Amino acid sequence: MTNKLFNEKESLDDLFKFLSIPGITGEEEKIALAVKENSDHEFVKKSANELIKSRPTAINLKWAVDRMMNKLSEINSDQILDIALNEAKEICDEDEKFCENIGLNGLKIIEEIYKKKKNTVNILTHCNAGWLATINWGTATSPIYHAHKKSIPVHVWVDETRPRNQGANLTSYELNEENIPNTIIADNTGGILMQRGEVDMCIVGTDRTLSNGDVCNKIGTYLKALAAHDNNVPFYVALPSSTIDWEIKEGKDIPIEERNSEELSHVEGVDENNEIKKVLIYPKKSKAMNLAFDVTPAKYVTGLITEKGISEASSEGLKKLFK
Repeated sequence: MTNKLFNEKESLDDLFKFLSIPGITGEEEKIALAVKENSDHEFVKKSANELIKSRPTAINLKWAVDRMMNKLSEINSDQILDIALNEAKEICDEDEKFCENIGLNGLKIIEEIYKKKKNTVNILTHCNAGWLATINWGTATSPIYHAHKKSIPVHVWVDETRPRNQGANLTSYELNEENIPNTIIADNTGGILMQRGEVDMCIVGTDRTLSNGDVCNKIGTYLKALAAHDNNVPFYVALPSSTIDWEIKEGKDIPIEERNSEELSHVEGVDENNEIKKVLIYPKKSKAMNLAFDVTPAKYVTGLITEKGISEASSEGLKKLFK
């Protein structure tokens, strides 16, 4: 899916505009596109910096760009495109395997719940961390897909995820395509569902997780974690190791992207003519603040589901797997 979308971009300017859509990743292709447009080292370096600045909160983008730039640093210009494309494919293949392993590790949690409950496992997720955001499996959705493949009955509560509605527009679409039962809910519905015992576990993705276990993800994740903690609902975060930030030590130091307030004041939808329309939903004089991410402290995270296994949300837990 993302491959097709990136192939349709004609220039880096198109790509930078495209990056303003939350939920779109494809890090492995971005520098390759820059190289295709102009293989001059200075141009590629400048493009790399612009790409990193385009999404300041999510660390996977910086990780992929840095890896690609290290690969290209000493390459002759007439070889650079082929090498960039090969490296992009390698990153892509690695990411697909990581996501598959995340799913196999997370599957064990769902299996345990099903063995005890002997009925449908209800899972709540927030935003989109599926195959539209990564490759083939997704991160938070991967355990769900693996459970479905094993004929474990699952049902997913899908937060609509205001203001861009990635949950409603992307996650629910994916689950429908996989024939997995799901229900879209308003972002503030999760708490009462947990109080009623209608949520067995939460799984979310993450844009940046610190080595101490603090998790930065789509705005609203923190409130889900608080509700889960209050209702003794396990709250898991699914992530590849490329999402771990080993340098920043405290959640308050993570750069939080503030996006265009029009994402809040306007909403897009399809009209009766199947055309996308944008309409104003606020009073014209009202102001809006649109922070795109929040930080969930490690103490509210039951565990981190990675490609190497399930870890405590702590420095000690992550070091056991990755150091």
